[in-house]
Amino acid sequence: MPRAPLIGLPSDRKMVGAHPFQCVGEKYISAAVVAAEALPVLLPSLQPALDWAQMLDRLDGLILTGSPSNIEPHHYSGEVSYEGNLHDAARDANTLGLVRLAIAHQVPVLALCRGLQEVNVALGGSLHQKVHEQPGFDDHRENKDDPLDRQYAPSHAVHLAAGGILRQLAGSDSVMVNSLHGQGIRALAPGLVVEATAPDGLIEAVRLDRGDTFLLAVQWHPEWKVAENPFYLAIFHAFADACRQRMNQRV
Repeated sequence: MPRAPLIGLPSDRKMVGAHPFQCVGEKYISAAVVAAEALPVLLPSLQPALDWAQMLDRLDGLILTGSPSNIEPHHYSGEVSYEGNLHDAARDANTLGLVRLAIAHQVPVLALCRGLQEVNVALGGSLHQKVHEQPGFDDHRENKDDPLDRQYAPSHAVHLAAGGILRQLAGSDSVMVNSLHGQGIRALAPGLVVEATAPDGLIEAVRLDRGDTFLLAVQWHPEWKVAENPFYLAIFHAFADACRQRMNQRV
């Protein structure tokens, strides 16, 4: 059997009763196995953080997952967080530095939903805390009372930038995606290039503007039933190809 690339997935820190637990959504782990044909490695978000530079030398890729939590706004602005905004300080303390290290070590990165926001903030960009309250923007949130299949169903089209990775994967200039986020990119970080935008102009996907490092970040959730969606599957395949290339170079 061919070797499988090792892909790291940073975890959330979640309280279960009086005890902190390290958690990663199973849909992300399953997508790494099924769509990327990889071995997932869960990376605990501890404080102080582990030596990620040493860990990255052993990994072939990194998936930054979505999460119920949002990045604390002090990482990107002087705004106060709104009441009821769920945060995960331990994840912030790990993933923001991990993004920069992954780029420095040329580790392929696929960032999903919160992961896209982490990439943007880590590289110096900022976020809207409530996209739906910004003039000219739509409400990109899901109805949490809907069944999951309806929450994750295609919600709106995104325009794919000419010459981008996603345009090449889709074979068209637009594609339908799901939409389950309340926050979004305000100011794009230096070094990132827009890959996709929503009809209201919100940035929905970016890539790193460097030819030597694969980093693709999307605001939607391609991990959801990835095997049933050719476009979502193509995203994971492109990421997996970059991971295998790194794996072969490491070996």
